[in-house]
Amino acid sequence: MLREFEANTEATEANHLPKREDRGSGHGTDLGDGADSTTQTATLPAAPVSETAEPERENGFRAIFQNRNFLILWTGQLFSQLADKVYLVLMIAIIAARFESPGQTISGWVSAVMIAFTIPAVLFGALAGVFVDRWRKRPVLVWSNLLRGGLVIALPLGIWLTASWGPVLGLPVAFLLLLVVTFLISTLTQFFAPAEQSIIPLIVAEGDLLSANSLYTTTMMASVIVGFAVGEPLLALADRLMLALGIANNGPAILVGLSYMVAGLCLMTMDPGKENLSAAHEDISQFWADIKDGWRYLGEQVQVRVAIIQLVLLSSVFAALAVLAVRLAETIPALKASQFGFLLAAGGLGLGLGAVLVGNFGPRFPRRYLSLWGALGMGVCLIALAWTTQQLWASMAIIATLGLCGAFVGIPMQTLIQEKTPEAMRGKVFGLQNNMVNIALSLPLALASVVEAHLGLANVFVGMGTLVGLGGVVTWYIADTAMRKTQAPG
Repeated sequence: MLREFEANTEATEANHLPKREDRGSGHGTDLGDGADSTTQTATLPAAPVSETAEPERENGFRAIFQNRNFLILWTGQLFSQLADKVYLVLMIAIIAARFESPGQTISGWVSAVMIAFTIPAVLFGALAGVFVDRWRKRPVLVWSNLLRGGLVIALPLGIWLTASWGPVLGLPVAFLLLLVVTFLISTLTQFFAPAEQSIIPLIVAEGDLLSANSLYTTTMMASVIVGFAVGEPLLALADRLMLALGIANNGPAILVGLSYMVAGLCLMTMDPGKENLSAAHEDISQFWADIKDGWRYLGEQVQVRVAIIQLVLLSSVFAALAVLAVRLAETIPALKASQFGFLLAAGGLGLGLGAVLVGNFGPRFPRRYLSLWGALGMGVCLIALAWTTQQLWASMAIIATLGLCGAFVGIPMQTLIQEKTPEAMRGKVFGLQNNMVNIALSLPLALASVVEAHLGLANVFVGMGTLVGLGGVVTWYIADTAMRKTQAPG
């Protein structure tokens, strides 16, 4: 589907990070003769990055807000991620309006949509990263948004055309169409995610990566809170506006589709400069060889591997917390189970505050110590939750602190991966990272409530806190030992 994005890799020239004095324009400055630069292969070693070295200047967010290309990417992220979150609200609204029968629970329909949304992340995450390494990143970002927008806008028409058709496999054809569209949108997202992560080091100077990733993470978490919180009011407003124009029942889909399209149009104006792409191969078996190259690279690069493990653990903790928050809300007298969103919102606010702190002050500290402090802080917070399961404000304060500590783990580790992974390998590495995160998310989502029912909420929090703290210390020790060996003379 995205084959047209592939660049002529025979004529590819190396792309260099923008110098600090050039970050306002976002264009790279060639340090050598680009005419005879060649395409890098997946086996190119990562350029050494001194984790203890201080950046030239510590400008915090000021530098990235002066970077035109990053501002364009950030704007595209705002519209794209908001559309992602509101899309799920849209699916629930369509199911409730068209497929739910009186007295029937909606959970079965919604579960089918969530499965259709999750399967591409598990199946195609790593493979999408291989393609992203071979294609120019901007077209991938643009077309993945435009195609998602077109699919969402066309969905109401498809449902209307198939509404009178008979069932297939016991399900309405219109609902099967909704599942297919959801599957395709999630598949396109698997291309968008590694391309977005891979292009950040191309348009942001190395010393500003931590601040850029802080803003990226803040926006991602804000989109979760804002998207789910304002999704229903936004869709209702769009429906009323479309009704005023004589268009019935299609306003919400048009709103979500236009959000994707605005993101694509914004990203068209970005200029990442020259890109260093992996060599193109027509043999399909080479794709699997490229995936193996990604695994081999992770096997050789201890710090990158440990960083991904920490991100997987971080994602698993927050996925488990999303499930356990429902039970925690039940035990708090001041809350109802349906109000668990207040608890998750506290975690999101804490994560946003942590992202601001890391973005402004993080460059002063080595990455590995930030992640160690963050992991230990998360462990302490989870254990402390075991003693506040019936106290609203104490639980919210601890969860907010948990989110803040999570930022100290996630942002430095994501930055470290970008710094230490060569350009021609970033798509594969980020594809594998997204793949592992999505697979890991399924375990806590499936098991958290079951384990809580057998062990009790307080014991689960204590166990999670202990595992997170120990995991942070062990991974820090492994990465620290590997770094010291590489820096040792000889």
